[in-house]
Amino acid sequence: MAAKPINANSHSWRWITSIWLGFGLVDALQTVFVMRAEGMHHAWAKLFAVTVASWLPWALATPLVMRLGDLFPPIKLRPIATWPIHLAACSAIGLAFTAWTTWLHLMFNPYADPAPYPAFTHAWINRFTSGILASLVLYAAILAVNYALQSRARLAWQQTETARLSEQLLKAQLDALRRQIEPHFLFNSLNAIAGLVREQRSEDAVSMLAGLSDFLRRVLQESSRQEVPLREEMEFTQKYLDIQKVRFADKLELSVDIPGELLEALVPTLILQPMVENAIKHGIAKRAQGGAIRIVASRVGNKLTLRVSNDGPSLVANGASKGIGISNIKTRLTSLYGDKFELTLENRKPGEVEASISVPYVCGESR
Repeated sequence: MAAKPINANSHSWRWITSIWLGFGLVDALQTVFVMRAEGMHHAWAKLFAVTVASWLPWALATPLVMRLGDLFPPIKLRPIATWPIHLAACSAIGLAFTAWTTWLHLMFNPYADPAPYPAFTHAWINRFTSGILASLVLYAAILAVNYALQSRARLAWQQTETARLSEQLLKAQLDALRRQIEPHFLFNSLNAIAGLVREQRSEDAVSMLAGLSDFLRRVLQESSRQEVPLREEMEFTQKYLDIQKVRFADKLELSVDIPGELLEALVPTLILQPMVENAIKHGIAKRAQGGAIRIVASRVGNKLTLRVSNDGPSLVANGASKGIGISNIKTRLTSLYGDKFELTLENRKPGEVEASISVPYVCGESR
């Protein structure tokens, strides 16, 4: 992922002014109080004002230093011009700083020195040569602060972008799941409707057709919710089962055990229906005598567990019969909960297979 470039103009003048003003005030207070404590006599008001004002060049140069830090990161050895550019900028700022402070002392004589002030050029060069180390330290400090701010901004942007992409991925997965209708389910449902019509069971045919239409509408409807109350998820799954019960007639039995207090618990959208579809496709549909589907919900501590079991052929030893539905469920759970979920598919006893998921328990009413 490419880091988002951060414009130097985003650095606030308010913060730059505040920092350097604070720096100047601390320097001025320290200078005045220490010299007064040593019994010196100077023009204290002028000395305080001149000391504070002397930091103005560094405040004005800070955005330039930050911009140079953005264009020529000092942590990189390439291009070769990086270090000469920074050294030249540091020298230029040092010259401007010492020229400014020299002029202030020449104009206001804050130390009340009766002796004539040295020539401007001589005093300027002396201040510059004696302050080279201080200029390097200040310049490096600005670069370090700028690098820290840039790194923090890049990290925040990357986290925001990662969250945005994750949300888009979840929506894409959910959208694909909504449109992933088992063709055999549609064909079998339509064939069952045609059979009911041929048997002149018009009411059953109309009822099944209405159920199929409602089911497809619910599948294809747009929704940005990644989680829904278990009650809504069960109502949707029930529509799917109603259609399958018409198809299988009395060969499909259904048992539901969901305590009332768990109906408002949040579960991933479209999580039960693929589990039930997997149970019918790999279990009930392979038995001439049909079988039973059992849906159970339970809570232990902060974990909500949903179990879907079915009568049918046992799983093979290597688990190859898990199917696409279970793989899709695992992918969605990973996207939503990371490693805070459990998904199992196993033989419970001869002739019974159970799929179960455990996710963090969150009550919809508490949000």
